[in-house]
Amino acid sequence: MHLILGTGPLGRSVFSELRRREEPVRMINSSGQSTWNDGVTVEKADLMDLDQAKAAVKGATIVYQCAQPPYHLWEGRFERLQENIIKAVIEADAKLVVAENMYMYGDVDVERHEGLPNSEQTKKGRIRAKLSERLLELYRRGELQSVIGRGSDFFGPGVTDSSAGARMFQPLVEGKQVTVMGDPSRRHTYTFIEDFGRALVMLGQADDTYGEPWHVPNAEAVSVTEFVKLAAGIADVEATIRPMGKWMLRFGGLFTPAARESIEMFYQFENDFVVSNQKFTNRFGQQATALEESLAATVEWYQAQNFYRKR
Repeated sequence: MHLILGTGPLGRSVFSELRRREEPVRMINSSGQSTWNDGVTVEKADLMDLDQAKAAVKGATIVYQCAQPPYHLWEGRFERLQENIIKAVIEADAKLVVAENMYMYGDVDVERHEGLPNSEQTKKGRIRAKLSERLLELYRRGELQSVIGRGSDFFGPGVTDSSAGARMFQPLVEGKQVTVMGDPSRRHTYTFIEDFGRALVMLGQADDTYGEPWHVPNAEAVSVTEFVKLAAGIADVEATIRPMGKWMLRFGGLFTPAARESIEMFYQFENDFVVSNQKFTNRFGQQATALEESLAATVEWYQAQNFYRKR
């Protein structure tokens, strides 16, 4: 029995891959409800409560950790959330597949790969590093079977809360100006949400992957300008890009907690942000979805939302 914690875009992507493989699957979120309907019952559990976490995980064999607190409430909550999940998974004698991002590497001027040390310089980077180190230490001690899949900024159908989410694609499909953070001439690695979900399932079902971090497949990094222009061409609209500096983000942070919390991560868009997935590709032979194909799926989804919004 596969158990997915979280029903956001990544959890849904993991579900879709497991359903494609005809695997038994359950899903958990804090409300017991979901805005999508794909033949799965979503169960309710507050994972911040240890007893509820243990009850939710009971009977699972592989658990996919795709849940996280609100972006501006990570400090204090994320550690407690994941520790409850760890304890529940250990008690259930299950395996744990954890989705992570690239924050723990910090601001480095090289291609990001799994061999880099944690050199976090931000609050969120330190939280991510602490969570990751805890998982790896428990594996080394033989207390937890866990594997880590790391993705970069992701995009795709259903993805809205991302640097390549609604802030980028909603105005784009409407033919409006697209505001992007930092220097749009810099190369940036983006992760297609369906590739991320597929990779987590592959990692969870391969016994030799546990106890290590793995970067999931990503298409070749392109400049943010190229990324937007390619999407605009698919949408048959003119691409107009407006760079947003750190001062604009600070101003937005006066009114929006998520914007305020994003300021410390601004370095990701000031310089090239390139991620290697060679380790995963060498092990599985699995390449990322071609950028043209993944952007076409993303544009099509946003166009559908825009159509129904205007009706």
